[in-house]
Amino acid sequence: MSMHARWRRIRTASIGVVSVGLLATACGGGSDNGGSSADSDTLIVYTGLAGDWPRVFNPYLPTVSEGAGTIFEPLFFYNIARQDDPAPRLGTEYAWNEDGTELSITLREGVEWSDGEAFTADDVAFTLNMLLENEALNTQNFQGEPTVVDDTHLTVAFEEPAYMKAPDLLGKTWIVPEHIWGELEDPGTDQIPEPVGTGPFTLSEFSPQAFTLAANENYWDGAPKLPEVRYVALSGNQAGADALAAGEIDFQTGPVPDMANFEANHEGYKDVTVHAFQMVLDTCSNAELGCTGPQTDPAVRQAIYYAMDREQLNTLAFQNTADEMSPGFALPERDAGYVSADLENQTVPMNADIARAQEILEGAGWTMGGDGFYEKDGERLSMTVRVVTGWTDYITAVNTLSEQLKDAGIELTPQPASNNETMDARGRGDFQLQIDSQYPGPTPDPYYVYNNFFNSDNTVPVGETANPNFARYSNSAVDEAIAELNQIDPADTEQRQPFYDIIQAEIERDMPYIPIMLGGNTSQFNSAKFTGWPTDVNLYAYPAVWQRPDQAEIYRSLEPTGE
Repeated sequence: MSMHARWRRIRTASIGVVSVGLLATACGGGSDNGGSSADSDTLIVYTGLAGDWPRVFNPYLPTVSEGAGTIFEPLFFYNIARQDDPAPRLGTEYAWNEDGTELSITLREGVEWSDGEAFTADDVAFTLNMLLENEALNTQNFQGEPTVVDDTHLTVAFEEPAYMKAPDLLGKTWIVPEHIWGELEDPGTDQIPEPVGTGPFTLSEFSPQAFTLAANENYWDGAPKLPEVRYVALSGNQAGADALAAGEIDFQTGPVPDMANFEANHEGYKDVTVHAFQMVLDTCSNAELGCTGPQTDPAVRQAIYYAMDREQLNTLAFQNTADEMSPGFALPERDAGYVSADLENQTVPMNADIARAQEILEGAGWTMGGDGFYEKDGERLSMTVRVVTGWTDYITAVNTLSEQLKDAGIELTPQPASNNETMDARGRGDFQLQIDSQYPGPTPDPYYVYNNFFNSDNTVPVGETANPNFARYSNSAVDEAIAELNQIDPADTEQRQPFYDIIQAEIERDMPYIPIMLGGNTSQFNSAKFTGWPTDVNLYAYPAVWQRPDQAEIYRSLEPTGE
């Protein structure tokens, strides 16, 4: 099955660091006491987590620490960084029938779970049925019917053509062991503190400050050459930058100071920048599902959109690594063939239009109060915006936004909190605004962003956990267009485009997620200590430590140099 895509350029960007002190929090090697990155062949990584690690290895929970790809594998690996064919993992082949209603899957022989039990098609069917029976886990809205043919073959039947379901089903479904998960009281809440998987790594040690994955000696593709991966908990982006400067971590994805001179200032380290994640302000947008606050008014969301000075945000918060995005949420270059000609703005305005923002507000009945902020029906135009403590780029962004929006008569108050608290609040709808990033789908097609974040099937009332339609957006026209796209062979771009036009027009008007910019994700890595890293000329996986299962593909490819 071919996937249409126009690939966005992927550029390298040098990132640098100013003089910094030694990291206060020790980074682990093979013990709980930690140690220098240079002391062993252990890869020490930092994901940006600010605070302690929760012992959560259920790959389907939003608070998971690790496991997707490393411990629990998908059937195939889909590379969103370039146009590759799906790479076999637990699956070896797949094929659709003529009308796209039945998917046949062939599985790898001789695979064992890390506890020695045999992996079979029963485990795959169990995983898919588990998703059907647990709505909170079924974030891809899987609606197929799996049937086991034999130990290495199964089919998945759908009531209607389901071409677009294949990459999520095959590439983003983490296969779990029936002999263990079948005994769980509730797989939607069980944290799986002792995970058993088929992946290249197993959980070796755990503490809230750091945990270690060890190479799976019985892995079906042979034990990885990388013996250990150690995840450390620091206090935020600055601590990550300090750790890089001290040579105490080997891999991180995030901002550091002086982004123009990283390689020059860090002997033995390299960096790469890629663009695929779209930065937004999540809004709890749907009053009918329990959202409260001024942001439930589409006019307020539109006003915020026009009141942003994105050039200033890019300079102050993102060191000019971000790029323009489309308010229709198709990537402007990669998805150029899908960007609707009917959009009011093909890309977001880079400078503030205060007059336009105020015109929109006043047209919706908001009036300027004596304190310089708009009000309506006794309600002041004042909102909070959640941001993760320690995420310095996002913190700078929301502080800058707060100042920018004052000029338009909008009060914005940053609300910092821990990563776990912020993610939990996002899921439950306990927020008004939250700075966030929308992840791309399993293949380079905007369908997956629409289906994940804008489909009403993926949301619930406030108080229940939504995943991933955190805005609680519900629009029947969008839902119907998404359903139609799911039934069309992705090679038929002409038939698909009218439905993309519908979706983009609706979400540009409603703006449940207020577009900021296309994020430039920069990773820094220790090229002296390990070989095999993805580069701008060999992007075999998306080079971000928090991108799953790409991180597992990187770990599988690394080899210690012994230096």
